[in-house]
Amino acid sequence: MIDLRLVREHPDLVKASQRARGADESRVDELLAADASRRDAVKRTDDLRAEQKAASQAVKKASPEERPAVLERARALAAAVKEAEEALRAADAALREAHLRIPNVVHDGVPPGGEDDAVTLRTVGEVPTHDFPVRDHLEIGEALGAIDMERGAKVSGARFYFLTGPGAMLEFALAQLAIGQAVTAGFTPVVAPALVRPEAMEGTGFLGEHDEEVYRVERDDLYLVGTSEVALAGMRSNEVLDLSAGPLRYAGWSSCFRREAGSYGKDTRGIIRVHWFDKVEMFSFCRPEEAAEEHRRLLAWEEEFLQALELPYRVVDIAAGDLGTSAARKYDIEAWFPSQGTYRELTSTSDCTTFQARRLNTRYRDADGKNRTAATLNGTLCAVARTIACLLEVHQRADGSVYVPKALRPWLGGVEALTLGMTLVAPAPVA
Repeated sequence: MIDLRLVREHPDLVKASQRARGADESRVDELLAADASRRDAVKRTDDLRAEQKAASQAVKKASPEERPAVLERARALAAAVKEAEEALRAADAALREAHLRIPNVVHDGVPPGGEDDAVTLRTVGEVPTHDFPVRDHLEIGEALGAIDMERGAKVSGARFYFLTGPGAMLEFALAQLAIGQAVTAGFTPVVAPALVRPEAMEGTGFLGEHDEEVYRVERDDLYLVGTSEVALAGMRSNEVLDLSAGPLRYAGWSSCFRREAGSYGKDTRGIIRVHWFDKVEMFSFCRPEEAAEEHRRLLAWEEEFLQALELPYRVVDIAAGDLGTSAARKYDIEAWFPSQGTYRELTSTSDCTTFQARRLNTRYRDADGKNRTAATLNGTLCAVARTIACLLEVHQRADGSVYVPKALRPWLGGVEALTLGMTLVAPAPVA
């Protein structure tokens, strides 16, 4: 959630952010009203408690003649305090509800508009040209024995799949490459749970307006994560972090689950937009003043990974209306998909400022020893299914084989290409 002091002192700034997002700016006034009501309820409750305390003291000092009247006043004040405390609890709940309805305040310079208004910052790599009919990743993957959508649907329904043979090997290779890069960059690797409590989902901003995207296990009141960002953020909730040596970075591996509600007809073929996939996610805790620079670092690590995979891409600055609830700024990296003749999102990285940490009560101790709210950032290093789809398409060859980038070869037994009917080779052990 956003800082209430910011709303009180700069309501026009928050309203401008709401307008940039295409969100309802009247919610800012609703929050201010709820805040004022809660303050009034606090003052009334405190005043009545003080009167009740004084009345209790008066009972002890009252003469026998005065005592009945003083007792009656003390009882009346006790009832008034109880009533005021109930009103305060209601005011607290109303304030929290109004507070949760307002997304993060977008950074200056974020492009206005919606999904079609993202601004391209740079384009890297050459788009491949093919002197043969381009096939999409599903056709290539099925021919190689790497992807099986039909049996995925038989077992689990639409938008599920099996990765088999070279497809499975590609998943393990990408995971090793991504985790290896993250560890080299100073990230702590984490295998994160895919089921989390409601507090973690709400704290990271994935409930409310976004709950249609989320799978819920109602019997156990748990949620399946759409990204390990949720578990990684929740892992350090209600803690005071030591950030004296710089940002605290985790690289989380987990399966991810998304209902893809409202996306019918979009990328229904293949494994670009599916209900389940595995992912390596970068997550950082840092001081708020370090967040912008940390955001640029996460983006650079994402670019480094795509360059290792020899994929052409572009970096885009996402418009305010297309930002998630928690993000103040987001950069996407869109890689080239030959079968579609366009760039499609492959990774993203978001600066969530103090929004998530305030909800999750994640703090750090500043130079003066005071507890402050930390900032959080996240970035996809490798969404495996979509990355495999892009690799198969970009590196396809006329004979049906697929070129293997040099960075992946150690994890695929050194093979230079995936070929029809190939014999799988295990990764060579490190000497």
